[in-house]
Amino acid sequence: MRDHDGSGHDGSGHGTDGRGYDKYAFEPFAVTVDLAVLTLRAGALHVLLVERGQEPYAGRWALPGGFLLPEESAEEAARRELAEETGLADVTGLHLEQLRTYSDPGRDPRMRVVSVAFAALVPDPHPDPVRGDPRLAPLEPHGGGDAAQARWTPYDAARGLAFDHDRIVADARTRVGAKLEYTCLATAFCPPEFTLGELQQVYETVWGTALDRPNFRRKVLAAPGFVEPVPGAARLTSGRGKPAAVYRAGPAAALHPPLLRSPREGRPA
Repeated sequence: MRDHDGSGHDGSGHGTDGRGYDKYAFEPFAVTVDLAVLTLRAGALHVLLVERGQEPYAGRWALPGGFLLPEESAEEAARRELAEETGLADVTGLHLEQLRTYSDPGRDPRMRVVSVAFAALVPDPHPDPVRGDPRLAPLEPHGGGDAAQARWTPYDAARGLAFDHDRIVADARTRVGAKLEYTCLATAFCPPEFTLGELQQVYETVWGTALDRPNFRRKVLAAPGFVEPVPGAARLTSGRGKPAAVYRAGPAAALHPPLLRSPREGRPA
């Protein structure tokens, strides 16, 4: 691109083609990735944490993540770090999306570090005959790389984390809770086949509120492409009565109409 006088300069004294640019004129900084991996376990929202094996914050719990390598994208780095630090590689049903960038100058005591954070969602890591799909392998993390150990931790207990990871975890839940209203993201928490009761539990757990069952069912089935029935499939639930119909995720990405929280349901703390 040329500037208004056609000189090929951007007004800073440097050509826009990079010639004359001094890369040493700026203070160097590092780029990292952090992952807020969320799942439902035993009916409660859980987040995947690792115990740091090195300074800074050795022995403290944190989100999995690490430094971006020169020849990889942020998403590639996120998947690599997830596999290295927790042992979770090629996770079936993993939904990964960029959350936001965290760039406060003092967020890392080592140097200026900018982190690209991701929110990741996985189905229930402990399926059983009532909740979850028996074909889904349990997701048991284990520490690796510079992580001493890894574990699923209840969301409400994930406090006092290293760096600014408390903020990242809270932001991830807020983002997911908002997207449940307008998108079909809730099915990412479910196994390949699920009941509407299991889908409702996703909303109730993430939103932190109880929902009216008939009203929820009506809204879900009225949203084109949200879920599709599995022909001939039914599942016994923990309650009494006939087996519940089984569904799978439909082709839609957005909910029309949206499944909005009512004002009395509010937002989780």
